[in-house]
Amino acid sequence: MGSKHSENGHAETGVAMDDPGKVRNIVLVGPSGSGKTTLTEALLTAAGVLTRAGSVTDGTTVCDHDPAAVRQQRSVGLSVAPLVHDGVKINLIDTPGYADFVGELRAGLRAADAALFVVCSAEGVDATTTALWQECAAVGMPRALVIARLDHPRADFAGELASCQDAFGAGVLPLYLPSADAKELFGLISERVFDHADGHPPTVREPSAAELDRVGAARDELLEGIIAESEDESLMDRYLAGDDIDTDTIIADLETAVARGSFHPVFPVCAQTGVGLAELLEALSRAFPSPLEHPLPPVTDPLGRPHAAITADPNGPLAAEVVRTAVDSYVGRVSLVRVFSGTLRPERAVHVSGHGLADRGHEDHDVDERVAHIYSPLGATLREVPYCVAGDLCALTKIGSAETGDTVSAPEDPILMTPWAMPEPLLPVAVVAKTRSDEDTLARNLGRLVAGDPTLRLERNSETHQLVLWCMGEAHAEVVLARLRAGGAEVDTEPVKVTLRETFAGPARGHGRHVKQSGGHGQYAVCDIEVEPLPTGSGFEFVDRVVGGSVPHQFISSVEKGVRAQLDRGLQGTHPVVDIRVTLVDGKAHSVDSSDAAFQTAGSLALKDAAGNGGIALLEPVDEVHVRLPDEHLGTVLGDLSARRGRVLGTAAEDAGYSVIHAEVPAAALLRYAIDLRSLTSGAASFTRDFTRFDPLPEALAAQYV
Repeated sequence: MGSKHSENGHAETGVAMDDPGKVRNIVLVGPSGSGKTTLTEALLTAAGVLTRAGSVTDGTTVCDHDPAAVRQQRSVGLSVAPLVHDGVKINLIDTPGYADFVGELRAGLRAADAALFVVCSAEGVDATTTALWQECAAVGMPRALVIARLDHPRADFAGELASCQDAFGAGVLPLYLPSADAKELFGLISERVFDHADGHPPTVREPSAAELDRVGAARDELLEGIIAESEDESLMDRYLAGDDIDTDTIIADLETAVARGSFHPVFPVCAQTGVGLAELLEALSRAFPSPLEHPLPPVTDPLGRPHAAITADPNGPLAAEVVRTAVDSYVGRVSLVRVFSGTLRPERAVHVSGHGLADRGHEDHDVDERVAHIYSPLGATLREVPYCVAGDLCALTKIGSAETGDTVSAPEDPILMTPWAMPEPLLPVAVVAKTRSDEDTLARNLGRLVAGDPTLRLERNSETHQLVLWCMGEAHAEVVLARLRAGGAEVDTEPVKVTLRETFAGPARGHGRHVKQSGGHGQYAVCDIEVEPLPTGSGFEFVDRVVGGSVPHQFISSVEKGVRAQLDRGLQGTHPVVDIRVTLVDGKAHSVDSSDAAFQTAGSLALKDAAGNGGIALLEPVDEVHVRLPDEHLGTVLGDLSARRGRVLGTAAEDAGYSVIHAEVPAAALLRYAIDLRSLTSGAASFTRDFTRFDPLPEALAAQYV
């Protein structure tokens, strides 16, 4: 995103709407390879935005402009492609279908008012498709379906429709039925046949009596499904009594049904032949909800205090949100913004506020910035527009403080929106700059990536001294590393180290003697300690049992300081020591040469001596893991967890054939679990992990860490 040149022959000027009711924000959702990007190209061409459609294979599509997307031949980021049909601006939001990029999908759901779910006519509904549907359902997003690629050799519209109905419920009903050769569509509402044999636009004809009979049952089922959602309670009685219901009324009720999220119309479409494109554009502009009907996010002021609710009113208070951030080599930072309330205008000051994402590396911030220009994005191309009203999408450049999830509002009335739920990155990748000169470049590039990608978490581990990027999966990590290198930073990866702890294997005594004479005041301190291990999680205790003043009172705390310092440094390695009680039982002091520093050194030496006498045990971190998966994979995943030295605490049944496994697993066995679990379950499972405690490391594994 960011270039201002023309590609694929598209227009250079952007379109700004005045009425939110004339805007449709449609996010395209579906598994990787279902044809979302190809469909977007076809719709843009049909609407006259492009003179020719690009190709995913050739890397010439509007939406897949990222070098990683071109290389992988699949979308890796959210992209916006607006078009105008019948006076309505339709912002198509193309999202990746691969699970690693679910953060881009959630950003698209935040920016949209309805979802167009794209499935291939020859693939069926798999676990990945079901998971994506559940992502949409979780945020209450209205959904319609496109059964695409009707020209596929194994295309089976009826079979795919039945599969969708089984998976997604009885509210899934077609608005059109394709002919056997997929060159004609029968409109069940209009009772017209749309012939696409000569391409786009189709020719329209009256159906034959035989055709009407063939689709009669499907039409009745569709109309009853739509009318059941009508706000006119008498409409169903009229329909059942045989009254003719006019088409405009049916379409109005269809729009209501879609907006409520309980009815999911189905469109047969073939991007290559043009079948269904005109019909889909008509439905997007007439039967999909506008921003006026979509619930808006709750808002507060930047301090978290209540603020009046916002509405999609162009004259209301400015409230917009940064849904995606990219860094372009030519124009710098580009922020994709959804305006929820008010109107965003150029050459105006705005307030940029970001809170609640500090754990992802986004520190809370409130900054006033100035908007110089406003653009309507078309893939990577920015086309300037004079303003952006509530409900529309736009791009802002050079807003230096803006990060994904930030709220943009008026300086005199700052507003903060609650950020949407961000998925937790679960795959750690340790990176290291190849040379010292690459370190500064790496730091700058990491700052840009973290600002734009909330699914990426940066961890600088002070114990292992590693720079760890927490990614969503292997494909996400590949894209992140490619972007780092494209920014000029030469980086390598290395195995991720697990932070360990040390403790005493059993009780021990230690003697610390620090005596030095070098002329003038010397150093003299002697102490004797007893060490005993404590239960896991107890921490450190220091006990004073000195009698007779053998260690003067003022130096007892010095011994404790020395012991604590050695605990932090470790004994066998660099791992901190935990869960022990140290008791000071005796010692000696000198009236002149004893000092605070001398007794600190003696305390440290005494602990080292005790370690040699009592032995050291290594402790490894253990995480509590919750795996959500289809029941058919339950046995496989349980066996895999056991092989990872996991302890299964139990399983619980969920809805629709899913279960959740509760287990405790060593963190070292989870380093690649995000990849392995996806492989074991064909991408159908997900998991969360939280640190719970340190447990003893088996002796057979301890040697590799010493």
